[in-house]
Amino acid sequence: MVNRLVVAAPASGSGKTTVATGLMAALRRAGDRVAPFKVGPDYIDPGYHSVATGRPGRNLDPVMVGEHRVASLFAHGARGCDLAVVEGVMGLFDGRVDTEGVGSTAHVAKLLSAPVLFVVDARGQSRSLAALLHGFRGYDPTVRLGGVVLNQVGSARHEHVLRGACAEVGLEVLGVLPRDDRFALPSRHLGLVTAAEHGPAATAAVSAIADAVARHVDLDAVRRLAAEAPAMAVPTWDPRAEVEPVAGTPTIAVAGGAAFTFGYAEQVELLAAAGADVVVVDPLRDETLPDGTAGLVLPGGFPEQHAAELSANEGLRAAVAALARGGGPVHAECGGLLYLANSLDGAPMCGVIDAEGAMTPRLTLGYRDAVAPQDSVLARAGSRITGHEFHRTALSVPHGVKPAWRWRGHDLRPVAEGFVLGRVHASYLHTHPASAPEAVTRFVRACASESVRSEATR
Repeated sequence: MVNRLVVAAPASGSGKTTVATGLMAALRRAGDRVAPFKVGPDYIDPGYHSVATGRPGRNLDPVMVGEHRVASLFAHGARGCDLAVVEGVMGLFDGRVDTEGVGSTAHVAKLLSAPVLFVVDARGQSRSLAALLHGFRGYDPTVRLGGVVLNQVGSARHEHVLRGACAEVGLEVLGVLPRDDRFALPSRHLGLVTAAEHGPAATAAVSAIADAVARHVDLDAVRRLAAEAPAMAVPTWDPRAEVEPVAGTPTIAVAGGAAFTFGYAEQVELLAAAGADVVVVDPLRDETLPDGTAGLVLPGGFPEQHAAELSANEGLRAAVAALARGGGPVHAECGGLLYLANSLDGAPMCGVIDAEGAMTPRLTLGYRDAVAPQDSVLARAGSRITGHEFHRTALSVPHGVKPAWRWRGHDLRPVAEGFVLGRVHASYLHTHPASAPEAVTRFVRACASESVRSEATR
């Protein structure tokens, strides 16, 4: 296990992403090989982490993958690096609702035996900071607060008082970031604008944050804190050991580009390990599927932000519809589900699913313990998985005759969601493939059979 630390905060909006991303980029500039991670199911922050480090941003989510997999997935993502920076989620102890912090930043810090760098938004407080730090440090002594970064500090006098408060409780200040709107990353209805959509501006924003962190944070002190993480002997997650290789090499297209950024790096790794030839397709640019495409993966993202351009690409929409109607396996999640619908905010989509998608004012958010009601290209009937919903869109028809998943809502009423149509599996539920590698094997096997069938009919 490499040197490592977790960047946490008392609450959302404290500056975790700014500090974590800035640290990653500043350390990389200084010559360190940095492995980036994010606690929880968030897909957006890892995009900025990737810009900062030049490596895939990865998620560590005990709820989705099981706590027994977290350390090995971490070891996989951190191979060949000098240190790892793990950005937390929400407040330090905020985890899955109605649990004692399962999936929280603190939970992951303990699973990794990693010290915590605590980021505090100092606006509106001075000596009260000592009480806040005392409370967080004492709430669970098994989580080690190793240092503090003061964010949004207003003046030299303000800094002096805050440093005194930290000294009162014996916590070292590793950095002090002044108030500066230039450090902000662009936001919208589900959080930050993705790095892929922000393009060159994302690179510029990360560079500006790295400049600030290099100037105002003691990078050597950060390295020393990361080096305090104890050695751990854990097996490194290996995608080749998780799946059964499938005969043949079916071509599987995976949607990417600015409209479809909500995917896990492990998904492509598992698809390839199972024998697939994975080709990334950008539905905003590519006018057709790759030659010989046997199956398609449509991850989530922000198709609602690009509905007009997606609709204008009639060639690819027609190719996707033809693949699905011809029996080609399709796995679609959230944004991918919307792309398969008849329309999205009035713009024609692929028409595979007979429903209309539209933006709504309501946020649907939370983990779901789901079961597969019937066999599909993704799962056997009765298979269980924990996934996550995160969207402000809705479909006019929430599920088909054969729903993709069933679960119990917060009121314990049964919920049916998604669609199984032939060899199409489409749902709002985001799933982590590392939690169910057998589903990847099953999907690739279905694609291989489609590839053989297609060859036979030529």
